[in-house]
Amino acid sequence: MPIIDVENLSKKYPLPDDKSKSFFAVDGISLKIEKGEIFGILGPNGAGKTTTLEMLEGLVDIDGGTAYIDGIDVNANPYAVKKIIGVQLQANEYFDNSSLDELLTLFGALYERDIDVSDLLNKVDLLEKANAKPSQLSGGQKQRFSIACALVNDPKVLFLDEPTTGLDPQAKRNLWDLVLELNKAGKTIVLTTHNMEEAESLCQRIAIMDHGKIVAEDTPQNLILKHAPEPPVAPIHGNIEDVFLTLTGHALRD
Repeated sequence: MPIIDVENLSKKYPLPDDKSKSFFAVDGISLKIEKGEIFGILGPNGAGKTTTLEMLEGLVDIDGGTAYIDGIDVNANPYAVKKIIGVQLQANEYFDNSSLDELLTLFGALYERDIDVSDLLNKVDLLEKANAKPSQLSGGQKQRFSIACALVNDPKVLFLDEPTTGLDPQAKRNLWDLVLELNKAGKTIVLTTHNMEEAESLCQRIAIMDHGKIVAEDTPQNLILKHAPEPPVAPIHGNIEDVFLTLTGHALRD
C-alpha cells in the first residue's frame, strides 16, 4: 500500500482578472508514492506543484478528489496528518531573538515532544550553531535549519518545497547529501524543484506537472529514454531538463 495515495485531486481559484470565473490550479491529478521513496514534482511557475503539496499538507482545502497519507484521509483529518508529516517551506519566519536551540525546544513543545536538540542539529550539521540566531545563518544553513524544524515530530513523510532555491553550489550539494541521509534513515520525501540536476540526482521517480495536470511520471532514466533519447548536443541521450522542455515547451525560471 502506498504511503501517499492521491486520486483525481483538484483545486480551483478565481481568475485574477474576473472573480466570477475560476481556473484549476490542480486539475484532477492522481499519484501513488511508495514508502521510502524520494519523489519529485517538477513544473514551471504556476503548474500547480506547490498547491498540490499544500493540499497534501492540509494547508489548503481540497476541492475535489481524495488524498490519503499513511491511510489517513487528509480532507477529513488534516490535524491527524500534520502529526505524521514534516513541512519545509520556501520561506520561513522565525523569532529572531531566539537561538536555534530555543526554537527547536519550542517547536518540540508544540508537538508535546521532549526532543534531543543536539542530536537534531547534528543531523543537519548545525550543532556548532546551537546558540546562534536565525539571522546569523547563511542561506544554506537557514535551509538546513528549516529541515531540522520539519523533523521535530519525527515525521513519516517530509515535504520539501524547492529546498535549494537561491543556494550556492556547495550549499546545494550539502543539502542534497542531507536529503539522501534522511531518506536512507527511512524518511519518505516529496520535493518540488526547479533544478533538473537535483531531480535527476535525488529522485527515484518524478512527476512533471504543467497547467495543473501531470503530463508524465516515471523514473528519471525511463523519462529520458522515452522523451529525450537523442538531444542535439549529447553523445548518448538527453537529461531530465530535455524531458521537461519536450513535455512543457518552455524553460524554468528561478
